[in-house]
Amino acid sequence: ELGKRAPRWIRDNEVTMCMKCKEPFNALTRRRHHCRACGHVVCWKCSDYKAHLEYDGNKLNKVCKDCYHVIIGCTDSEEKKKKGILEIESAEVSGNSVICSFLQYMEKSKPWQKAWCVIPKQEALVLYMYGAPQDVKALATIPLLGYIVDDTPKSADLPHSFKLTQSKSVHSFAADNEELKQKWLKVIHLAVKGET
Repeated sequence: ELGKRAPRWIRDNEVTMCMKCKEPFNALTRRRHHCRACGHVVCWKCSDYKAHLEYDGNKLNKVCKDCYHVIIGCTDSEEKKKKGILEIESAEVSGNSVICSFLQYMEKSKPWQKAWCVIPKQEALVLYMYGAPQDVKALATIPLLGYIVDDTPKSADLPHSFKLTQSKSVHSFAADNEELKQKWLKVIHLAVKGET
């Protein structure tokens, strides 16, 4: 179907990095482009290809490297390398997760920041954190086994917050409401004990 139908475009605000090379976008150096074949958001380097697309009257359109190779029928001789733990796509794990949503996140004395958090079904003991729901690389992972859960927020914390602590490692999270916080705590309480 690639090039035969118009793709569903992924919105700019659903990604914080190029969906192909994983370079982060920023206001100055990384403009966002859409591949006209697959709809992914890519940087200028990854959208520097053109191919004739059937759905657009066979006109030349900007496409990403991967789509370009598929459309022109070129096979990539390199074998796909095994993905590292952070290189698992958010959409891939979010669609098959125990729980996923935005949470506020704080580590040590850094300011609170919004993160797309996912606990995938196939790895129900690991919390993945992404900048946005369609990101292709996680910012961080937290193996939950053995963490201590503190769900009573202190006065300085955001409402609906909870902490995960292990040794000197402290991760603070805050949900938008109490119901969402309780859903996360239900899953995390099982994960820290090694139960799925």
